[in-house]
Amino acid sequence: MTLSESPAPAYSAGVRRAALPITTFVQAASSAAVIGPTVAAPLLLQRLHLGPAAVGMFVALVYMGAMFATQIGDFVVRRWGPIRASQVALVCSTAGLLLLATPLLPLVALGAVLIGLGYGPITPASSQMLARTTDPRRYSLVFSIKQTGVPLGGVIAGLMVPSLVGLGGAVGALFGLAILCLAAAVSAAPMAHELDRERDHSAPWPDRHRVLAPARFVATHAVLRALTLCSFIFSMVQVSLTSYMVSFLTADLHWTLVAAGAALASSQVAGVVARVVWGFVSDRWLGPRRVLLGLAMAMGACGLLMPLLGPVSPVPLVVTLLCVFGATAVGWNGVYLATVARLAPPGQAGTATAGTLFFTFFGVVIGPPVFGAAGTVLGALGPAFALLALPLAGSVWLLARVRRF
Repeated sequence: MTLSESPAPAYSAGVRRAALPITTFVQAASSAAVIGPTVAAPLLLQRLHLGPAAVGMFVALVYMGAMFATQIGDFVVRRWGPIRASQVALVCSTAGLLLLATPLLPLVALGAVLIGLGYGPITPASSQMLARTTDPRRYSLVFSIKQTGVPLGGVIAGLMVPSLVGLGGAVGALFGLAILCLAAAVSAAPMAHELDRERDHSAPWPDRHRVLAPARFVATHAVLRALTLCSFIFSMVQVSLTSYMVSFLTADLHWTLVAAGAALASSQVAGVVARVVWGFVSDRWLGPRRVLLGLAMAMGACGLLMPLLGPVSPVPLVVTLLCVFGATAVGWNGVYLATVARLAPPGQAGTATAGTLFFTFFGVVIGPPVFGAAGTVLGALGPAFALLALPLAGSVWLLARVRRF
């Protein structure tokens, strides 16, 4: 097992302290840009005269853009530095959100792709920053804390979007999310002088042969390959849950949009806490393989319980199940990314992260449209959640047979 980076003593203490909170904020803003439109989906779909299955198509377009962006993300970080790359990505997400506010379907589709192009480079850039500034012994915990930015984005979206919808409609909510992305870009600026100083202005842009180099790199590493296949499945579950939770609660359980948004926020809070807890447990006791194996089994169990919920189900029971589902389906990323960074050869944390995320995002591209189609065929979204237990059984098999890591 190799450690990909060592903390760089050349960086100032201020930058080493600020790297984690700034990368977490940037991750949260980028995540809110992805999740926020799904919270406002009932109004946006009505505005565009589309059905609920369009939510899955939106998510697929976002992550198609993200798949491409992760592969060039390593090159972008190398040429511009992780801070500048993150800032450009956030501006790209801002532009995508503004296009979603238009009533023209082609521009809305372009906006979804732009949000994905902005989302893709964020994790490779932040992994490079944290790998440079973090003690390798604390990788799982620190990466898990940073990855709380993803469910934090869901918390922000779940609380912020319904409130802004009440004030300025769906368009007002999208503008609010755009302002959040710009604020995150500005907050990262003070660290650019140090963290971007190793950028290589002469680094070539990837050609068609190099663009998939990170994915090929991961495919040649046996343990990373198994982890990547698991992340493909986990991402299908995670984004199906976050993208369709509000629709499930409003359509199947007849909750209000505000109540459904609050439930989404609660499940994301559970994911925030869980990411830190799983990182601590992985570092101190069980190790990443056992933690990921346990999370896969728990996700499957939660999915099987979802069809049992109905309009008369007690609210505390529903929220409890959703929080457990969020703690598992949203809580795995930090341990996973820390393991990828730890297993990567020295100096290649960004490359390994980009390569694994290509397949992770591919799961997101496939998952929500298939999930939405299953919900349409079955007449309800609850049974579609139960079907997620099938691919999760495959991930349990993979983690059970892979060697220790």
